[in-house]
Amino acid sequence: MYKSDCRGIGREASSDGGQPAAFSLSVPIRSGNLTILRVAAGSPERYLKSVLKRVRNESYDLIQIDNRPQFVGPIKRLFPQTPVSLFLHSLTFVSSPLISRKRAVACLSKADLIVANSGSLKEELARRFPAVADKLSVVWLGVDSSRFQPPDAKVRSRERKRFRLGSSFTVLYVGRIIPQKGIPVLMRAVRMAERKAKRPIRSLIAGGGPKAEYRAYLQNLAGKLKLRTRFLGRVPHHRIHRIYRAADCFACPSQGHEAFGLVNVEAMASGIPVIAADNGGIKEIIQDGKSGLLVKKYRSPQGYARHILRLMESPEKARTLGEDGRSSVLERFSWSMTAAKLEELYTGAVYPGAREVAQDE
Repeated sequence: MYKSDCRGIGREASSDGGQPAAFSLSVPIRSGNLTILRVAAGSPERYLKSVLKRVRNESYDLIQIDNRPQFVGPIKRLFPQTPVSLFLHSLTFVSSPLISRKRAVACLSKADLIVANSGSLKEELARRFPAVADKLSVVWLGVDSSRFQPPDAKVRSRERKRFRLGSSFTVLYVGRIIPQKGIPVLMRAVRMAERKAKRPIRSLIAGGGPKAEYRAYLQNLAGKLKLRTRFLGRVPHHRIHRIYRAADCFACPSQGHEAFGLVNVEAMASGIPVIAADNGGIKEIIQDGKSGLLVKKYRSPQGYARHILRLMESPEKARTLGEDGRSSVLERFSWSMTAAKLEELYTGAVYPGAREVAQDE
């Protein structure tokens, strides 16, 4: 196995070079042998043009492109002999209205390998684009389990005071503020649960969205339902772990196909019980009744309300779910496991003979 340095270029973050080197159009900032090269953006076209100019005279062992299939063709033309990996996090950028099916097939076919972040996403991609099914692999995402971890009593008390939560049972949502995420379903569930609860319920909703009108609709709905809801807006990811420390449970009521659902893993790593839609890749993360609670009829609020009440009324069950969720993350969703899987996959792409030797042995 090799130990790689990597160079990435992106609007958000990027990285630095070694043997073998990997190039990514957009990667998260991580510790290690990583150099971040920032380029002009503003639009996908300007960003791609900036990237192509920056890397034109460089050489790489492997190029990874995150979530932008339309970048594969131009990059492959510039580096025809270099393996190009497309790492997809969702169906968004291979679906209408962002791209036609014909165009998506053309872009996907130019990649040497396509990585999906869940088995569910891989299956859906294979169903939609059978011509590229043999290029598909799965690599689960991971979390920093040292940053996302159960707080001690003092830290938890401090975070709860910061949000003025008092003795209320607190339900947390973290994610984009868009209709597909099902926030109105969760809000109605909280209202149902509160009617039967013996103590107040508060909600924390953290995240941003592209449409102010939708945020206003949710705030208006909270008022109509008489909910104790606090909208935190967009929270920088380097601070998001602090919010998990204040919650009694986490809810993910996704209504559209959820390719993976990394927020569930963050919550589990933080030791709080998770209630989530039985949807897409979430089912690969949560073992229902052991490491979290899944809602089969996830388009209706009743299941979420029932689970919220269950956790309120049984602190021991909530504690056990939180502990088992944390253990599951340590066993299956650490960054080291994600890195090891990518390393194995990319070694085979860069040195195909090495894979054949390993298989023969």
